[in-house]
Amino acid sequence: MTERWRLMCVHAHPDDESSKGAATMAKYVAAGVQVLVVSCTGGERGDVLNPGLRDDPHILRDLAQVRRDEMADAQAILGVEHTWLGFVDSGLPEGDPLPPLPEGCFALEPPEVTVEALVREIRRFRPHVMTTYDENGGYPHPDHIMCHVVSAAAFEAAGDPAAYEHAGAPWQPLKLYYNGGFTKARIQALHDALLAMGEESPYAEWLAGWDRPDRTVTTRIHAADYFEVRDRALLAHRTQIDPQGTWFKVPLEVQRREWPYEDYEAAAACVPIAEGEDDLFAGLVSVQEATAMASGPRPTFVHDTRVRRSA
Repeated sequence: MTERWRLMCVHAHPDDESSKGAATMAKYVAAGVQVLVVSCTGGERGDVLNPGLRDDPHILRDLAQVRRDEMADAQAILGVEHTWLGFVDSGLPEGDPLPPLPEGCFALEPPEVTVEALVREIRRFRPHVMTTYDENGGYPHPDHIMCHVVSAAAFEAAGDPAAYEHAGAPWQPLKLYYNGGFTKARIQALHDALLAMGEESPYAEWLAGWDRPDRTVTTRIHAADYFEVRDRALLAHRTQIDPQGTWFKVPLEVQRREWPYEDYEAAAACVPIAEGEDDLFAGLVSVQEATAMASGPRPTFVHDTRVRRSA
């Protein structure tokens, strides 16, 4: 069988994969790339965010299984492979002062346990490229921050023959990206387009109080043809998404016209990152050459902007 490009996308909870980079994944699947989504937790402590389902007795009885079923539906829509890393959702602590995290949750697991689990999966799947969250988690949910910590450490440890020797043959993914998510430029473009059309923008209050630091977008994937697939996958997470919510206030034709991209930030790579990248596999000449590099003598990182932080 001819070997294919492989992309691993590491996320904290089911539904994160459909709100962060889903159109990119669908585009690569259509192009023949083998894509694996890794869910670090099962989302067991998530709230039911769809007002129409908050009193559903089946959901209240077994939210953990419902979220697994939702993930299976989203997986089928995106055409990706999927695996559960097996850790327990930490929940989003609220209050002042914040309450302690629950014992045994993902965010409190020792890193030697969580990193080993992802290293094992990397060495099994052998991705050429990985995506995950930046050091702030995209937003400061404890599981998102831990997802970053684990992904950044496992990205490097997977290629180290001396690390986790029992967890499979070394494999060094060649590029690591952070999901760009909601950049101010994207939100501003959609906001301005709606106002120009005489429509109300759902982003006015958000932009007025914008306090997120700008990130460095190195790579833009033109994925407009797959926005509809992205939205169907997101709606498959019925407990987490309000179909009347902000996600769906901007018509697809406006999104496709004003911002047809999904944005990424190159965090580490064994090949140079060219200005204006439009492909997560850019700089990797061929599958065969990349596979040889990833499985051979350990390559050197020529691009590495990861923030080293402890769990």
